Amino acid sequence: MIKKKTAPIKSTTQEFIEIKEIDDEVVLLKDGSCALIIETSAINFSLLSQEEQETLIYSFGSLLNSLSFAIQIAIYSDKMNISDYLIYLNGKLNKQSNPTIRSWLAKYIEFVKSIVTKNTILKKRFFIVIPFSKLELGVKASVSTYSTDYILQRAKTALYPKRDHILRLLSRLGLKATILQKTEIVNFFYNLYNPHATGIDLIDASMFESYLVHGS
Repeated sequence: MIKKKTAPIKSTTQEFIEIKEIDDEVVLLKDGSCALIIETSAINFSLLSQEEQETLIYSFGSLLNSLSFAIQIAIYSDKMNISDYLIYLNGKLNKQSNPTIRSWLAKYIEFVKSIVTKNTILKKRFFIVIPFSKLELGVKASVSTYSTDYILQRAKTALYPKRDHILRLLSRLGLKATILQKTEIVNFFYNLYNPHATGIDLIDASMFESYLVHGS
């Protein structure tokens, strides 16, 4: 009996990734909606005095109340790889001739190793996402009737004033804000969809965008 050959399975990650294209700092999704991503620094709230905490809470409340558009606040946690830091410390230890400093460095290295052994060290990143709804293109028209360039142009026109407003408000809170550009966005989503490759920094987004977004 001759078995009938079956076609190989060609399902790829791209089938469930919602991203269609990334243009500059704007992410275009398959349904026609878009988003702009801002990464912010953090403040150690517990180290502030009570007065400073109350001021910060009031300022953050004022930020939210001043918004006339929707935003999303996202926190990304990832295990921190401190192997490079330990290599750096051991290099300093080997070059140190002062016995007292060598002893302190050796104890510190053991302290760091013990923390990593007993606890999971997490690195947290904080993002504010400003969305552009496909409904802003018009309720009656189908998204398929618009070109990608037109959707991106409309999205940028709507998103850029909102971006500038958010940046001004974050600056008043003492937070450093960075708008993720194409290479940074591709790098972030590549690591997000490939957790075992976390920590890879892409030099050129075009090298990986075809695999991340369009498929090989």
